[in-house]
Amino acid sequence: MTLGVVMLVHTAFDRAEQVIRHWTSAGCPVVIHVDRIVQRRQFSAFQAALSDLPNVRFCERFRCEWGTWGIVAATQAGSEMMLAQFPDVRHVYLASGSCLPLRPVRELIRYLGARPLTDFIESATTADVPWTVGGLDEERFTLRFPFSWRRHRRLFDRYVNFQRRIKFRRKIPEGIIPHMGSQWWCLTRRTLSAILQDPRRAEFDRYFSKVWIPDESYFQSLVRLYGTDVQSRSLTLSKFDFQGKPHIFYDDHLQLLRRSDCFVARKIWPHADRLYETFLNEAVSAMKGSEPNPGKIDRVFAKAVDRRTRGRPGLYMQSRFPNENWENGVSTAPYSVFEGFSELFIDFEAWLAKATGARVHGHLFAPERVEFDGRQTTFTGALSDHAALRDYNARMFLTNLIWNTRGERQCFQFGPRDSQYVSWDIAKDINAQISVISGAWAVPLFQSNRNFADLRNEAAMLQKIEADHLNALRSPYAKARIRIWTMASFIENPMEVLQTIVDEATGKSLRRLAEAPRMVELTGFGQFLQNLKNQGMHPYLMGDFPIDAAPENAPPPARKPYLVR
Repeated sequence: MTLGVVMLVHTAFDRAEQVIRHWTSAGCPVVIHVDRIVQRRQFSAFQAALSDLPNVRFCERFRCEWGTWGIVAATQAGSEMMLAQFPDVRHVYLASGSCLPLRPVRELIRYLGARPLTDFIESATTADVPWTVGGLDEERFTLRFPFSWRRHRRLFDRYVNFQRRIKFRRKIPEGIIPHMGSQWWCLTRRTLSAILQDPRRAEFDRYFSKVWIPDESYFQSLVRLYGTDVQSRSLTLSKFDFQGKPHIFYDDHLQLLRRSDCFVARKIWPHADRLYETFLNEAVSAMKGSEPNPGKIDRVFAKAVDRRTRGRPGLYMQSRFPNENWENGVSTAPYSVFEGFSELFIDFEAWLAKATGARVHGHLFAPERVEFDGRQTTFTGALSDHAALRDYNARMFLTNLIWNTRGERQCFQFGPRDSQYVSWDIAKDINAQISVISGAWAVPLFQSNRNFADLRNEAAMLQKIEADHLNALRSPYAKARIRIWTMASFIENPMEVLQTIVDEATGKSLRRLAEAPRMVELTGFGQFLQNLKNQGMHPYLMGDFPIDAAPENAPPPARKPYLVR
């Protein structure tokens, strides 16, 4: 007899009994600790169910609340009973009622028999572990934690803040270097008995009883005093999510558990019938003596954590709606935004669609309606052209549009007349390609035949809106690919700019453009801007746009007549 099992049980007693019988059938004695919170009647029934097994014992019961000393006290009681009543045990394996052996127990016994002086326990200093949750790493050893984090959260937080404020710091016992790791270990009799029989045990227990989550640090720290060959790893497969909660294994994890080659896994769902039937069958569960290697499945868990915390780029599910700026990309695919082009060029949408082969929409965020390509009333993904539905959540409207049209480049027009709800969203979206001709919004005003006082007020309002939008595009938080030209600089060389944006929208350098869109007639536009200035407005977003000069072939001014005497 070389292996004994200390098992902590608090629920799913039928499964615990099944696993205990599996351990004992291989000749392993089992000492069981049942949480004191379990009712006496249920505890007695569990005892009676196992009364036919001669090498099963029940130790003193403690209340085992998460993060408190009770779990360590229960482990100590079970370990002391194991060492006292089963002198042939050379290794003690700590397990829970939800642990399930994945490989034949005799294979584990042979593995430990070949390593008689080796302790298997995850043990690393606080500076070297990445899994501490809640902002407490070194502080869990220097502050006091007399209150339950789960039952008295407010009191727990207040007491921690109070200790920080008065700069309270506990003295770590001499010779102890705090280490942390998984509570599920397998220790040699020599190391475990040295820990439990240490003359300074009362001092150590007093100190660790007020450490936060002592079951992850008590044995992990003390093993460094007595272990001669410490393997800082656990033979039990246990995976945790980003919140520090254990992953639960279900029937569909069968092949994943096989691939790990670990001896034991936790936490197994009590109703995973297929897992229990498979792994408690000695013949089926054999794994050909492979070295335990949980790293083989780490990639799967890392991907699961990433999918849970970040999701897929551009996909917002009701079950995983992220906090602001936690999303894994605002959108799922590249798209292009054009600002001022449809105001400056006639039929710009049709020309761009022909030049790039992309789907070109009008002003998707126009105040009257959504201007889908071809002015459809509904679009892919059952998106409606109703402005109120779009503005209810404009960001989701945009991300749904891009998600539902994956594989096809989307382009749309945008400007200061549009709803500005997505101004910051497109600025921060790495998938957005934004091309802006600032001040082009004034061209429709110039072409309109309206009262000039009204035009002046609207121009001032639109300029303010576009200025705010440009500030977003130029902010340090902007991640989009952004190009901004003033209207004056753009019309000096429009073909070069058009060639650039077409190449970028198609993702490749095309031959030189054979045709360009037709620009609107701008004769008199400079004077229009001057008139706005004369009315007290300063239209600066257009750049240094000149007042129209007189044509070169204009007749000379008539000379004044004069009289000769």
